[in-house]
Order: sequence, then structure tokens, then C-alpha cells
Amino acid sequence: MSNLEGKSILVTGANRGIGRALVDEALERGARKVYAGTRVDLSHSDERVIPVTLDVTNSAQIERAVAGIESLDVLINNAGIALYDDLTDRAVLERHLAVHVHGPNDLIQASLPLLSRSKGAVVNILSVNALAPLPMIPSYSISKAAAFSLTQSLRLLLAPQGVAVHAVLTGPVDTDMSRGLDIPKDAPETVAKAVFVGVARGDAEIFPDGLSALLAESWAAGASKALERQYAEMVAKVTADAQA
Repeated sequence: MSNLEGKSILVTGANRGIGRALVDEALERGARKVYAGTRVDLSHSDERVIPVTLDVTNSAQIERAVAGIESLDVLINNAGIALYDDLTDRAVLERHLAVHVHGPNDLIQASLPLLSRSKGAVVNILSVNALAPLPMIPSYSISKAAAFSLTQSLRLLLAPQGVAVHAVLTGPVDTDMSRGLDIPKDAPETVAKAVFVGVARGDAEIFPDGLSALLAESWAAGASKALERQYAEMVAKVTADAQA
């Protein structure tokens, strides 16, 4: 994925914020087709953008969306919600899990034949809240932590099929979700550029903004990452022994 020239990309949550910036950045980098998955009507001036009606919690829409794609090189799971809560309403937690965990996994599984054929990549847009929860939005944080674990698990499971899996751990970004927070925020366009740079480099975890970048070095050298590597080595050994 070092070069998007002639590639086919699917971006969910593509109508605004990071999703819209990812669509535009993919076009700038020469993508042949960009499937823009949204729950609302979308128009774009570039004919390479193909709007796709896609609510990631709707299995029928997932099936129809994937059936309409001839080839796929990069799937970017970006659709998200962030509701303030205090964990007293289970429905709020379940909604976050549906959007951030079950939906992306369902879309990945449906897209896997296409991605395996192209030896493509999955990019899951997560959050630094996957590493430490923000108390104001605990359901969001819990779901992002689960999505991070899903990403790490798929990284091992899909490697034999030649599919790379990347986690994007964002800090504060200037989108509708964080509009009310009076804190320094990076522009979605900056994040989108960093995402594609990280994918091109083959970074397992991508820290695409000013705040998250401060965590990159400590994460790479930390105990959690070391344990993930250890598990990967264990899986590789078991697989090699089984094939011997």
C-alpha cells in the first residue's frame, strides 16, 4: 500500500470530518475509485467518488455495498459516534459497540474475499481513548478499546491471507464530535495525510496528530506491544510446527 495510484478504497463515515478528509486525500494520492460509505446522501465533484448507502450496523446494507464493489485494496473503518454518558444506560454502550466493533468486523468479514485477492489493507480509525478511557464518554472509550483488541486480533488472523491491519489512534481532531471541547485540535486533513503515510510505511499503529504522536515511542517500547509481539511469535511457531 505504498502507492494508492490506481487503487480502490472504501471509507465509511465519509460525509464529514476525518472520513471526508480521507476521501479527498485518497483522490489526491491517485486512487482509481473511492467508495464513500454514508448513511446520508452524498455528492462529490470528482467522478472517481462512488457514494454508497452504508450504515455499518445494517447487515443488509453491508452485503449490498460489498456486492457492488469489483475490487478493493483498502478498507477504512471510520464511521463513529461519541455520546456522553455515565454507563447507567446499557443501550448507549450497546450502540457504541454496534458502531465501533460489530459493524466494522461484519464489514471486514464481508470484504475479506476482495481484500485477500488484492493483498490489501484494513485501516481502523480508533482513538487514544482505546488506551485510557475519557470519563466523560466511557461507552465510547470502552468500545474503542474493544475495537483496538479486534484490530490486533485480526492483524494475526488475516496475515496468512496477505491482508495488513492498521490501528489509527487519534487524539483531539477538529470535527463535529469534538466541536464543543475547547482544547488544541488537529485538522482532519492533517490526520488523513498521516493515516496514508502510516499505511505506506506499514505501521501497525498510526499516531496521526500532535497529541497522539507523543505516545508513539512509549507505545512501541511498552509492555503491551511487547506482549502482542510475543503472541505473534507464538502463533507463528505453532503454525510452522503444524505445517512441518
